[in-house]
Amino acid sequence: MKTLSRKIVPTHSYPERVLQFGEGNFLRAFANWMIHEMNKKVGFDSGVVVVQPIIHGLTKILSNQDGLYTLYLNGIKNGKAVSEYQIIDCIQRAINPYEKYSVYLANAENPDLRFVISNTTEAGIAYHKDDQLEDAPQKSYPGKLTALLYRRFQVFKGASDKGLIILPCELIDRNGDNLKKIILQYAVDWNLGTAFILWINESNVFCNTLVDRIVPGYPKNKMKSITKELGYKDDLVVEGEQFHLWVIEAPNEVKKEFPATQCGLNVIFTDNMEPYRTRKVRILNGAHTSLVPVGYLYGIEKVRECIEDPVVGTFLKNAIFNEICPTLDLSEEELIQFSNDVLDRFKNPYLEHALMSISLNSISKYKTRVLPSVLEYLKRKKELPKSLLFSLASLIAFYKGERNGESIKLADNQEVLDFFKSHWLQVDRSEESLTEMVNAVLANTNFWDEDLTNYKGLQNEVASALNSIINNGMKTAILNA
Repeated sequence: MKTLSRKIVPTHSYPERVLQFGEGNFLRAFANWMIHEMNKKVGFDSGVVVVQPIIHGLTKILSNQDGLYTLYLNGIKNGKAVSEYQIIDCIQRAINPYEKYSVYLANAENPDLRFVISNTTEAGIAYHKDDQLEDAPQKSYPGKLTALLYRRFQVFKGASDKGLIILPCELIDRNGDNLKKIILQYAVDWNLGTAFILWINESNVFCNTLVDRIVPGYPKNKMKSITKELGYKDDLVVEGEQFHLWVIEAPNEVKKEFPATQCGLNVIFTDNMEPYRTRKVRILNGAHTSLVPVGYLYGIEKVRECIEDPVVGTFLKNAIFNEICPTLDLSEEELIQFSNDVLDRFKNPYLEHALMSISLNSISKYKTRVLPSVLEYLKRKKELPKSLLFSLASLIAFYKGERNGESIKLADNQEVLDFFKSHWLQVDRSEESLTEMVNAVLANTNFWDEDLTNYKGLQNEVASALNSIINNGMKTAILNA
């Protein structure tokens, strides 16, 4: 059977307008797919040159397949479960700068180059003080990019129209600002001059972004049937969910040059991405964290099964629509649409998320993802959000470490595990004992950075729910909540 290449599949070649640091599953299922869509639907006419950011990577396989790969998108689309695939052809070349640094640096001389996209993991946008301009290559991604930008500055004599639009996809807050800060630091370290620093500041756009798409990656266990379906061999098949979101904080000029919205992609251009980051953390991540202890103690193993269950599913919907959404400042229409999208993602029959796999560090997750909604709801409504606090009571019960007589494999830092172990050993099933347990948890400032018993009625609400869970069982407790 032939391997996927441009010899066996008719494809189009595009001018190299995008330089991409990272060749992994996420960018190929996310940014490259979007570029492919824009090329096909609105004449974006942009090819991608992929740069391998670390020593080991996939550039050889990409080159063997002429930059082509097959993308499967699986999930809920327009209310129906859909699995579809297509060949993505926007990648024109793949470069390993550890083997061909001069070839990498030559991209700076391309007058058509306009965009830089990256996903080098959260640790990728980092300052390495040992990086030098003369290195071939520099160890860090910001170091490599600084060298390329300086070469471009030199070649085009600081022309303002030869600056680049930089779209980092790394999952750190203010990723564009952080990347720019490090590049400016290298400019100082390497004595690249005030004119170069001015060009970086005035002619290049560093966008802060938020990305969202679940990408399971290479479907190793399904490749036999996939290869039979495709009729060719593809070592770079990648799977992603149907849902996608890219929030880009940028000037209006970027929206004009990057025509994602013109072809119906879920890309939001904004001058302030914080409400969207908050929306994602509170609704998507907050719903996950709220669901885990409730669903698991109810006797369910998977996220999808929770949504399909009439009792647990109703609990979660109430938490999202009636308690989380009212704490957010985006329009009701936006919040409802995003919430419905989240529920569709949770129901995705092609992705099985085990509750236990997302239970890691649930105490700190509750603090960052759910507690802000609890406190904001209390502030705005002057009443307690009962579903979110029922989830907190469930979390305390979850950290007892057992379900129906079987042990739960808790995963958290040792300080948290030791706290719950020692306190649960002192608890019997009495209301007084369970209330003391709740008070100890809520008053633990190491967990929450404040004493939650100071909020009127909060400890009574949680204690009442915990008493019901422990003495009546989760199924009865959630029905009476």
